[in-house]
Amino acid sequence: MAELIAAPVVMTGHGWADYQLVDSGHGRKYESYGPYSFIRPEAQAMWTPRLEHWPADGEFVPGSDEDGGGRWAYGTRQVPRDGWPLARGDVKFTAQCTPFRHLGFFPDMAPVWDWMGERLQGRSDAQTMNLFGYTGVGTLALSDYGPVTHVDASKKSVAQARENAALSGMADRPVRWIVDDAAKFTAREVRRGKRYDGIILDPPKFGRGPEGEVWRLEESLPGLLDNCRQLLDAESSFLFLTVYAVRMSSLALIGLMDEIFRDLPGKLEHGDLAVREQGPDGRLLPTAIFARWSND
Repeated sequence: MAELIAAPVVMTGHGWADYQLVDSGHGRKYESYGPYSFIRPEAQAMWTPRLEHWPADGEFVPGSDEDGGGRWAYGTRQVPRDGWPLARGDVKFTAQCTPFRHLGFFPDMAPVWDWMGERLQGRSDAQTMNLFGYTGVGTLALSDYGPVTHVDASKKSVAQARENAALSGMADRPVRWIVDDAAKFTAREVRRGKRYDGIILDPPKFGRGPEGEVWRLEESLPGLLDNCRQLLDAESSFLFLTVYAVRMSSLALIGLMDEIFRDLPGKLEHGDLAVREQGPDGRLLPTAIFARWSND
C-alpha cells in the first residue's frame, strides 16, 4: 500500500542562464527570458517589490474576465512576434508572447522535469506519457530515458512541440505526437492493455478537445486519474499531477490520489511548486499545487 505523506512538500525552481524570476510584488512578477524581460500578473505576489523600477520589454495587461484574457503592451525594443530560442540543458525551445499571458513554456516545471529524471535514472527503455503536453519541453526531457507519448488537444501546440524537437536535434527521438482529447486517449490505452513507467499531467481548469469535448477539472479529473492508474503497475516509477489557477488545495488532490493509487507500492506526496527570485535572499513565489505518486 502506498504511504500517504501528510506534510506538504515545496518543489522549488531556480533560474538558469535563459530564465530568471528577477522580482515580484504588488500582484505582478518580473522575469527575464533570454535577452528579453517581461511583467506578468501574479495574484500570489502580495508583498512589495524589492526593485524600484522594472524596465521591461513587454507587459501583459489582463482583461476584465478571470479566464486569462488580455493583451501584451510592448516597450520601445522590438520583441520578435514569432519567438526566440531558449534552452535548458540539451532541450531547446521557442519562447513567444502568447495571448494567454505565458511565453510558450512553464519555467516553474523545471524541478518536476529533474524529479522525473531522477526516478528514471539509468533507464533507456522507460515508457512514459505526457498528457496536456503543450509545447513539449517536458516531453523532450523525458525522451532521454526512452519512448514518450505526447498528448495534447491543440494541433498548434503539438506542431510547436515537433518544432522544438527539431530545434533540439531530437526529431528522431521515439516520441509519439498525438493530437487528441486526453481523457478519450487514456481510456483507449486502457482498453488496449497498455502500460507506462511514468505519467505526467498538467490539466487546465477548463478546456475543449479537438472534437469539442468539454473538460472541467473538478468533474473530469477523477475519471482521468482512474484511467492513468490502470496504465501503471507495481513496477512503474511515477505519476505527477500539477494544477494551476484554481481555488483548490493540494490536500484535495492527494485525497483523490490516495483513493485511486493506494493499492500500489511507494508513496503519495503533495504540495506547492514555487520559483525563487534571483539573489541570495530571493523569496519563494508559489505558482501551482501538485500531487505525485512515486515508487523509488
